Amino acid sequence: MVKAIFPGTFDPIHYGHIDIALRASKLFDELIIAVYDRPLKNLLFSPDARIDLVKKCFSNENNIHIVGYNNLTVDFCKEQGAKVIVRGLRVFSDFEYEFRMALANKRLAKDIEVVALITSEKHTFLSSTTVKEIAALSGDISTMVPPHVNNQLVEKMKLIGDVKRMDQHTSLRD
Repeated sequence: MVKAIFPGTFDPIHYGHIDIALRASKLFDELIIAVYDRPLKNLLFSPDARIDLVKKCFSNENNIHIVGYNNLTVDFCKEQGAKVIVRGLRVFSDFEYEFRMALANKRLAKDIEVVALITSEKHTFLSSTTVKEIAALSGDISTMVPPHVNNQLVEKMKLIGDVKRMDQHTSLRD
């Protein structure tokens, strides 16, 4: 039985992630979508919220499981008994980053392989950052994310907008 890990922050998960995960689930006996909760970047959603959003995307997939983690990906692979890390490639710059990460991971764990899947053409422009930026400007992201993610993003952006307006209002009184 070959178990693979598909790691990421998934902040938020979008159709590009979902496409890679579904395709990887056909290649491996079990796919664990590993939601990382200690990245060196600012996140919009909490780890629990991101895990919940991802779980709702794959509730009907028997060989896909979602787990949070906060250690080295190769250490998480060892804990889970996985021999493969799955990554998605959209553009050339992704390759350079993923190539360096694969070499670093190989240095840390010689027995874990990295498999990179090329994203489907219709998803090449998608990134979580792009989705968040469009949502922040009240753009239509309904073709980029599942409905439940869209709803959560709209609500989160309203909340952030209200906080910004309150901050602006407060600063104007000073």
